[in-house]
Amino acid sequence: MDLKTHDVGATAGFLAALLGWECAVAREDPRRATSVYAEGVRIGGVSDLSRPPYPPGLPAHVAYYVAVDDADGRTAAAEAAGARVVVEPFDAGGLGRVATLVDPVGAAVSLWEGRSFRGWTRPRNMLLTCAEPERAADFYTRVLGGVPRGASIARGDAAPAWELVLADRDPAALAGPARERGGSVVREDGVARLRSAEGLSFVLGAPGTARSAV
Repeated sequence: MDLKTHDVGATAGFLAALLGWECAVAREDPRRATSVYAEGVRIGGVSDLSRPPYPPGLPAHVAYYVAVDDADGRTAAAEAAGARVVVEPFDAGGLGRVATLVDPVGAAVSLWEGRSFRGWTRPRNMLLTCAEPERAADFYTRVLGGVPRGASIARGDAAPAWELVLADRDPAALAGPARERGGSVVREDGVARLRSAEGLSFVLGAPGTARSAV
């Protein structure tokens, strides 16, 4: 998970106040990159969109990575199955090898072949909302052998996107604190979402209320 934001400080404050997450620079990281920690466990990073190599005007968003055994081979399989490759596989230093694509239903996702950094040490629940859940499920089954572990796909009218599910968070309890920091809690397609002022979005509560989950 990579939180891409124009205001790292505000995003860090929002995550700390609403979710109890910590954003910090790991002392051992020569790149001085900002990482996100939940209960002391690294769960992602933060990228500053105001700096290169990001082009001006790129909106804030959350990028997600699916662990694979072979980034090159899975990228080729994804393209053959109808995906559009946005970033060809490349080495991210010694951390791993990564590629970014847009799947056939229009959701962006990255493939991560871990080396020194394997990713989250415990599974996280993910939700893909799109207009064609059956088509999406077929794509991930063909490319990865199945929908990623812990993930579900649901029918919805919002722009197709993968989102992190925070199943143990109460939307009602977060609504007020979110407003105080310029964010919001909204309900769309039967799913409650927490949004930062920039629009970084997370699903709240169990996603089982979403329509036509597969």
